[in-house]
Amino acid sequence: MSTTPPKAAGPIDFRAHGRYRVRHPGSPLPGLETIKPPMHRFRGRIGAGFSAEAYRYHLYLCLACPRSLQVAITRDLQGLGHTVGTSLVDPVRDGRGWAFRNGEGHGLDPIGKFAFLREAYEATEYHYDGPVTVPVLWDRWSGRIVSNHAPHILRDLAGGFTGGTDLYPARRHEELCALETLFEEDVSDAAQRAGRAPAGRRRAEAMGTVLATLAVAERRLAARPFLLGEALTAADVHLWATLVHLDAVHKRHLDAEDVHRLAAHPHLWAFARRLNAIPAFRDNLRLDHIARNHRSHCRGPAASGVSIALNDWS
Repeated sequence: MSTTPPKAAGPIDFRAHGRYRVRHPGSPLPGLETIKPPMHRFRGRIGAGFSAEAYRYHLYLCLACPRSLQVAITRDLQGLGHTVGTSLVDPVRDGRGWAFRNGEGHGLDPIGKFAFLREAYEATEYHYDGPVTVPVLWDRWSGRIVSNHAPHILRDLAGGFTGGTDLYPARRHEELCALETLFEEDVSDAAQRAGRAPAGRRRAEAMGTVLATLAVAERRLAARPFLLGEALTAADVHLWATLVHLDAVHKRHLDAEDVHRLAAHPHLWAFARRLNAIPAFRDNLRLDHIARNHRSHCRGPAASGVSIALNDWS
């Protein structure tokens, strides 16, 4: 094992490096300059080329990211906290991207010993030219990224190892995937569209989409403790992470009282508090990371605060 100490990125410096922007270089082929490389270029799978071995894998996460939050919760629900390591990046990034710094709830990378997460991408693909995203599943044996595609990472942590909770029951697979897509597109994405749009029809339509989708979840939870019945599944993990960000950040973009107060949805509110009592959920909730991340890329009133209502989810 190498005794080289892990590196630390320099301080955040927006003046020198600007704000982070996703880089989508065009195709080098003439006439195809508008083609963009995929956001998630690495899609290896545990069980398909990568064996499910204890202590082989490491996660790079940012707990201000809903997808990373889902991965962290899934890791702990499966009892993998001691066999799949984790490094947390600083939730604030300047133009250099996700970085490893010592701070409250995040630190240096003892495995790859990277200062910036981009180094892991470049170690996997020479002259990597795409966006650097979290979550990342890293293979310690080969020194390369297995996957930066969150849906695959979630399913592999849930099913690639023995034991834990059956978060993807085969008989409910189609329904589960439909719910995950619904929450991703019609709550998370729609809330972001509403936040970017000026007051008017497009913003009102996005707000209407969010409210309609919350109503779907509310009706489901009125008749059962979890979205698919009596047992916790990945759909519940997805919804909970979505509600965290809706309540903490996106509600500031919306004007409807029903969105401003999650407690206005009694069954969603009870669901959120019930899951927050489970250590895998509660211990990975970092409102301070969400707040710092949100303030770092917002200006004006939207940057002034993040809800602390989630502290009452008990």
